[in-house]
Amino acid sequence: MDLKTAIPEFILFSNAGVHDVNALDYIQFEANSFYIMDRGYVDYKRLYHIHQCEAFFITRAKDNMSYRRLYSHPKDVNSGVLYDQTIVLVNYYSLKDYPEKMRRIKFYDAESGKVLIFLTNNFYLSAVDVAKLYKHRWKIELFFKWIKQHLKIKSFWGQSENAVKTQVWIAIAAYVLVAIAKKRFMLTQSLYEILQILSISILDKIPINQLFQQTQLQYFKEQNDNQLTLFDL
Repeated sequence: MDLKTAIPEFILFSNAGVHDVNALDYIQFEANSFYIMDRGYVDYKRLYHIHQCEAFFITRAKDNMSYRRLYSHPKDVNSGVLYDQTIVLVNYYSLKDYPEKMRRIKFYDAESGKVLIFLTNNFYLSAVDVAKLYKHRWKIELFFKWIKQHLKIKSFWGQSENAVKTQVWIAIAAYVLVAIAKKRFMLTQSLYEILQILSISILDKIPINQLFQQTQLQYFKEQNDNQLTLFDL
């Protein structure tokens, strides 16, 4: 999911038995790009591949992670940064998979009241910016929630693989078109509002940008006429 446009960049269909981390094997990582993922994707060999592609990852550290702190960076407790460390893995196999240094950040999110520990290979951004970037990962969850709620994927019309994929791709295509229209025409309405307006205006021959313009109320001076006044003003 592209954080700027809220448009999916990569979609992979798999069976329920395939672990999500395998999706990383199909992504073409771009240099200087950020890849934000939850800790279900923590696989040090795959994370090191992202690092070798000169891209950056931000993820959550696992509770059983074995590491050694090399040194600490300045922290700002008032902004939620409890510590900012440079670490190296100590487990033999983990170190073999990821032989470089990593950055470990412990952050208190005042909004949710949770303490989160991040892992990243980026040493240039501030710890607060790393936490803010990870928070945008929630857009992926919102995307799936939006698809399920508004594009009718709660039930499938067919049971075959082709039928299921066809329905999912149609829903995703509809979402992308709505997102593109919102960005291109700088619409202030939410994606759901745009979808509802389009659904009832699908046969109207009117430009999209005009369809979402607020109606301009016209005021006319009352004309003198001979009609009786029914109500006293």
